Amino acid sequence: MSTDRTGESPVISVRDLRMQYGDKTVLDGLAFDIAPGGVTALLGPNGAGKTTTVEILEGFRQPSAGKAEVLGTDPLKGGDAWRARIGMVLQNWNDHGKWKVRETLSWFSDFYRPFTQPWDLDELLDIVGLTEHAGQRVGRLSGGQRRRLDVAAGVVGRPALLFLDEPTTGFDPRAKRDFHDLVHRIADMEGTTVLLTTHDLDEAAKLADRILILAGGNLIADDSPDALARSVSDTSEIRWRENGVLQVHSSDDATAFVRKLLADEHADVRDLEVSRATLEDAYVSLVEAFEAGRADEAVTAFQEVTR
Repeated sequence: MSTDRTGESPVISVRDLRMQYGDKTVLDGLAFDIAPGGVTALLGPNGAGKTTTVEILEGFRQPSAGKAEVLGTDPLKGGDAWRARIGMVLQNWNDHGKWKVRETLSWFSDFYRPFTQPWDLDELLDIVGLTEHAGQRVGRLSGGQRRRLDVAAGVVGRPALLFLDEPTTGFDPRAKRDFHDLVHRIADMEGTTVLLTTHDLDEAAKLADRILILAGGNLIADDSPDALARSVSDTSEIRWRENGVLQVHSSDDATAFVRKLLADEHADVRDLEVSRATLEDAYVSLVEAFEAGRADEAVTAFQEVTR
């Protein structure tokens, strides 16, 4: 999906980024680069710092410390010309429901004209699948159509960088698949760099070339979806009941562990099960522990199975 653009400067560069809210540390030395092109997913439990990170990158929040550059500029100092190179698709925004689809896009398009040549509206409506709805009022669009309009508004200025914030929340499977196809098409046609924030691992794996998992104020994983999946493929989970008590153990050598377990003549082993751990298993456990207030434990456990 992405084109090799080796040697180009990063679209996003973050170094030792820190954010403190009173006594709470949200970001603790975060660092990463995102090269031009392709889709990168920033993934993590609620409260992990995804929204704070993106707000800093968009220039809407000042970090407590550290450095962020987006398209070679400090986001807090970016002017209108810099902002015209960035597109955003937010979870929610207040629109004019009585406006018509084409009218809405024309209104957005006019903001970009001093800095760039926006998309031809007929072409853009065709790309996002809204040609037949161009004369329809925004308030009468379905959820999927409404999200397509959000994307069209986000890319009408042909941005170099597009932020997608939880883009398919509430979508049915068909609408979600159609939206994924649309994002891939935009990224491929224009070479737009896309940063997707989500808590949905399945969506990240389908959309992204690269997944960054944020928890405990820093990245705990950074790789392609396939590489992350392979990183847990050698770890197995062994479950059994011993003297009526459920036991759970993770091992890189399940066969050796089970042999040792069964060789213990004093152990009353019943209901033995061995299953291969998956990235989804590890991520779900991370989210559950994180949301239960056991952030340090969650991060340590995830890093153990993805080492």
